[in-house]
Amino acid sequence: MPRRGVKTVSSSLDLSSVLKTPEDLSKPLDSQQLFGRSAPLELEIGSGKGMFINKTAKERPEHNFIGIEIGKKYARFSAANVLRSELTNVQMICGDAAAVLRDWIETNSLFAVHVYFPDPWWKRSHRKRRILRTDVVRLIESRLQCGGTLHFWTDVEEYFQSALTLLSAETNLTGQPSDSETPQTDSGSIDYKTHFERRTLLHGEKVYRAMYRKLS
Repeated sequence: MPRRGVKTVSSSLDLSSVLKTPEDLSKPLDSQQLFGRSAPLELEIGSGKGMFINKTAKERPEHNFIGIEIGKKYARFSAANVLRSELTNVQMICGDAAAVLRDWIETNSLFAVHVYFPDPWWKRSHRKRRILRTDVVRLIESRLQCGGTLHFWTDVEEYFQSALTLLSAETNLTGQPSDSETPQTDSGSIDYKTHFERRTLLHGEKVYRAMYRKLS
């Protein structure tokens, strides 16, 4: 299911406090400098419109969050929402997630990595472009701290199964698919975490979910 477009954020809106490029950051990334505090750090790869990172940052104010989005228009849209929500524990990075993981994120530094509904790159010849590929899953494992977790959701069964096979073959992360139901609010309505999750479930389609943990 292709992602929908977003409204263009006015170029006059100053997003510099919440939106960075990798080149704006110290190498390696200094969380204390970026957020003004030390706190458990969670990373979302492919933030899209930013629903997950905005909701979760509000729910976990004691954690810091970085969202990486390669699409400039989407990165600006998500950053604008962060700015409007006055969240001080979120920073958006417009750039390539693999490069950020490799060159800016220190080993054993991440509390969690979130990958929700990544581009499946349908053509077989294009699948090497998928974000969950050998070099990236190895980077994720090395950047997670002991006890840290990788959360992966998709609506594409083939991508899901191939990702699980890859994680088993290329990492020592421990995990499995999750058949748990989508969380609900106190009123009984579905507590959607991403725009893609909402669209998928409203179309009556399945969301495939898995959680992996680094044990050593």
